[in-house]
Amino acid sequence: EATGGTGLGAAAVARHRLSSGAERHDAGLATSITSSGIEKCDSPDDTSSIEGSTSHSLIEAESSSGSADDDLQCVLKDMDEYEFVVGVAEDRNKRCRRTMEDTHAFIYNYEGITGHGFFAIFDGHAGKAAADWCGQHFHEVFGRILEEKSEQAGVDFQELVNEAFLEVDRQLAEALQQGRSSGCTAIMAYIRKEDNKRVLYTGNVGDARAVLSHKNRAVRLSYDHKGSDHTEAQRILDVGGFVMNNRVNGVLAVTRALGDSSMKEFIIGAPYTTRTEIGVDNPYLILACDGLWDVCSDQEAVELVKEVVCPTKASQLLLEHALQKFSTDNISVMVVRLNV
Repeated sequence: EATGGTGLGAAAVARHRLSSGAERHDAGLATSITSSGIEKCDSPDDTSSIEGSTSHSLIEAESSSGSADDDLQCVLKDMDEYEFVVGVAEDRNKRCRRTMEDTHAFIYNYEGITGHGFFAIFDGHAGKAAADWCGQHFHEVFGRILEEKSEQAGVDFQELVNEAFLEVDRQLAEALQQGRSSGCTAIMAYIRKEDNKRVLYTGNVGDARAVLSHKNRAVRLSYDHKGSDHTEAQRILDVGGFVMNNRVNGVLAVTRALGDSSMKEFIIGAPYTTRTEIGVDNPYLILACDGLWDVCSDQEAVELVKEVVCPTKASQLLLEHALQKFSTDNISVMVVRLNV
């Protein structure tokens, strides 16, 4: 994938770690961006981390009730209190999958600060152990890093996101000594206030994505780390691996992930990160695993939800779209309403 301008101008900066020590800076962004209820958490120690699939029919029943005016009033109330509203939908996709290996987490008032938020989806492979661990602990690791370093002069929050991914990857290897083949892709987003501005930071490894709606146009805030990507394939070759049928060493389709300790020489945890100032032209942020993106383009996702006020209904709409398009994977979708 190429990186380039997004129309967000100097307010957007992307950075791609090529390894734990090297990085590429881009003057722009790559372009091509549970439970059915809303959980409000008041401390960094609280999160909604799901360890199984939620009934599709229950989500649909809850999401379909209520008028548009009711939705608007509910969203406005929560926006006034928390400055954003989160909706999540997930489905095992029982036609194709026997188990649910996705987890997610989101936190209102992250770090105990109104308007700050943490959001993440982890898509497991070779078992759910890595995704479960990340769903329970990623926000804690990142929170400790923020507590230690966020007040330092000239702090680079993109670098702190990078540091969090690498530290999670290290701790995960220690925690899963008996599950060295388990891994997960990860997409995380962090909203904070900086000098009266709302700033969104994202980081990802693998092919889970973040897509920001900007004037009804999709802006991808992540990078698909796949064996089909020429830059990533060359990195694998440079360290002695090979890519066969777009899979690393003929095994794994993604070239970066958390966990996968048995292949860590090739499957690194160094993330792609972005920094974006958000405003009234950015109503929604969409996070989802490849169960959605394999059958839905970034722009299609933005078009589908642009008239939907309630983020829970928006996430459910995207999930249903993926099922109707015959997605063959677990599906997890998180929609964050940033502005009304």
